[in-house]
Amino acid sequence: MTSLRLRDADSCRYDLVSLGEVMLRLDPGEGRVRTTRTFRVSEGGGEYNVARALRRVFGLRTAIVTALADNEVGRLVEDCMLTGGVDTSLVRWVPYDGVGRAVRNGLNFTERGFGVRGALGVSDRGHSAASQMKPGDVDWDHLFGAEGVRWLHTGGIFAGLSASSAAVVAEATAAARRYGTVVSYDVNYRPSLDNSDISLPMADVLLGVRDVRKHPDSVVVATTSRRVVSASRNDFGAVAWSPSTGMLKAADRPGLEVLDRVGSGDSFASGLIFGLLSGYPLQVALEYGAAHGALTMTTPGDTSMATAAEVVALAEGAGASVRR
Repeated sequence: MTSLRLRDADSCRYDLVSLGEVMLRLDPGEGRVRTTRTFRVSEGGGEYNVARALRRVFGLRTAIVTALADNEVGRLVEDCMLTGGVDTSLVRWVPYDGVGRAVRNGLNFTERGFGVRGALGVSDRGHSAASQMKPGDVDWDHLFGAEGVRWLHTGGIFAGLSASSAAVVAEATAAARRYGTVVSYDVNYRPSLDNSDISLPMADVLLGVRDVRKHPDSVVVATTSRRVVSASRNDFGAVAWSPSTGMLKAADRPGLEVLDRVGSGDSFASGLIFGLLSGYPLQVALEYGAAHGALTMTTPGDTSMATAAEVVALAEGAGASVRR
């Protein structure tokens, strides 16, 4: 068992709230961004994906704190989020100037890759509404105090957007800790954001770090481990550490066939968090995370299409035989 102290579910409106940017993903399917004439659209964002999976896959009560420009693209992102079941009442809508000089919504053009051609992400997110969020935009005391939140999840993608978004992360995590809300932070290093030098907030659960043993202030530290054989085949696994358990390792999945690897780390995070929120031992939570991450790579898009039953079955050793 871990020493995480979770707030009672009956005293909280939300099991988890995520803080981060939600972008519109444009996917050319099997083609290339530079040559396609059609895109499939969906919503996605490192922090948001965790909230969506916990709601859609595991049935928990989740919400997203973000900002969107109030135009047709923003409303399309909202419509996608509503399909996923995440509470959008905490979205901050920013007036649109009609051109996008002052504020806009982030776009993410993503190729899945295949074989020797790696996945490719092209973000168009400058001056986005989320990147302009600043301290004072959200009444954290009301959210964590009056309404109640068991778990706050955020990460380095949102913190890396701007100095003000990093300040919002610091403000939110400090408020969460005042009210006894568990905080998780996914480093999610992105060279395009240059977020490697951001000071890590005090997090109970730290995700995505390269050496899980170098962060003794956290109750749980965990990360996926993968070796990329090709864009469509990965050796996939995960490890976790806590002071009470020491180093733990999930079942390895060598030669895992991959349709779309984007979002697999977020699915690992959501599976792990589900296990911890449910009171399972860290080893069980780690297996749920690794299984969910693996399943997410079998379907297109940032967000998971798995079911909780599939996650549990794979974590317990089920294979890919036909179910009837």
